[in-house]
Amino acid sequence: MKWKLFLATLLSVTLLTACGSEEANGGNEEKNTIEFGATVGPYSDMVTNAITPLLEEKGYEVNNTEFTDYIQPNNALHNGDIDANLFQHKIYYEAFAEENGMDLSEVIIVPTAPMGLYSNSYDSVEAIEEGSKITIANDPTNLARTLIMLEDAGLIEISNEVDPLKASVKDIVKNPKNIEFQEVEAAQLPRLVDSEDASAVPGNFALSADMDLLDALVLEDMPDDYRNRVVVNTADMEEQWVKDIKEIVESDEFEQIIDDEFQGFGKPQWMLDK
Repeated sequence: MKWKLFLATLLSVTLLTACGSEEANGGNEEKNTIEFGATVGPYSDMVTNAITPLLEEKGYEVNNTEFTDYIQPNNALHNGDIDANLFQHKIYYEAFAEENGMDLSEVIIVPTAPMGLYSNSYDSVEAIEEGSKITIANDPTNLARTLIMLEDAGLIEISNEVDPLKASVKDIVKNPKNIEFQEVEAAQLPRLVDSEDASAVPGNFALSADMDLLDALVLEDMPDDYRNRVVVNTADMEEQWVKDIKEIVESDEFEQIIDDEFQGFGKPQWMLDK
């Protein structure tokens, strides 16, 4: 009888421990807290002001961790410290994931602040004079966007073989105004608007410097591959909370917040096709 009582007690303890472990690991319970990560600036604001309120209406608690570089948000995602991030475009996250052995997937593309050409010396692209100096980003992905924007504006012509991961000023094949291009770190570009003839500033850095996107001489016609997206670990793509993120970003309520609070942001093709 004592052995039967002991075995029954042991079985009960084992079952309780197993249940406790299952609950600690989430078990089959629905996820109700989403840990987001975003870089400081407009995309953190987008998580806080547009994504979080709509997810809260669905019953989620959302926490947003702010990052100050482009490395840690993906490391944190891969390590499980956050569930999703918003800060990067397709070309960057695919290259980063391959280089670092990560399996990441995009949930949905969001409206993105375009790069712009800003100047306190000229009031139009056409007014830019022979031999003017324009400051541009020195990192390949921002530089590729810059070259495309300047070509669209009629200032230069670039090679058809520009590699977005290895772009350089050597890809310029025609420069009719003999513009001098000075390459600097992207974060420095906003302050150089005052000292140089013009500066090609990525949208996130322009907004962080309290610049008005609509003041640009020209804004890039951004391909969707360069727009930011919500990214998660591929293993989570079929989870309900991921589907809910996609649903709220696709909603009319989300687009209205973008129209009201993120003026000048370029919308992805899927949003224009709605």
